[in-house]
Parts: sequence; C-alpha cells; structure tokens
Amino acid sequence: MASASDRLHGTLDTLVLKTLTFGPRHGYAVMRWISEQTANKLQIEEGSLYPALYRMERDGWIEADWGVSELGRRAKFYTITTTGRQQLRTQTKAFATFIEAVSPLLLPV
Repeated sequence: MASASDRLHGTLDTLVLKTLTFGPRHGYAVMRWISEQTANKLQIEEGSLYPALYRMERDGWIEADWGVSELGRRAKFYTITTTGRQQLRTQTKAFATFIEAVSPLLLPV
C-alpha cells in the first residue's frame, strides 16, 4: 500500500512553493511548517527536500540567501520568485483538476 510519502512525490514542489508564499524559510522550517499544517500526516525527508530546493533554485522558482536561523546557526533562507509564483498557480490548477477527475472514482468507499 502506498504511504503518504509515496503520494507526496508529485506534490513536493507545490507544497514547498506554497510554504514560501508566507515568507522566507530555511529548509528545516519548510519541513516543520508542512508537517504542522498537515497535523504531522506529511513528513518531508531531508533527502527529498534539499534536492527539490536546489532544483527549484536552479530553475528560478526560488532564490536563496544566507542568514541566521532562530537557533543562531547559519542557514540558507529560500524565497519564492515571480516565476515560482507562476509555477505554483500552474501546479495548483493541475492538481485541482487531477483531484476533480479522480474523486468520483474513489468516493464513496
């Protein structure tokens, strides 16, 4: 049976971009925010998050600057770009269309 992390694969970028619409965050804060917002049902692993952040930075969806975390440690803070906001709109629309398409097939169980 697929776990929540398996289902997360196709939505990680969208969740990260949405998280960054609330302001700059370092990687751990992104993981923590997603976990908190989903009542701990989604746990993002570092091995998934950081490659996604690097890829999104390379693609111009986010930008990164070094800063100091709330624990006083040096950390890379990520900010969503205009291109990232456009990508978020595109991905959110595609995800909503997917949910609309599959919902009648899955409900009621």
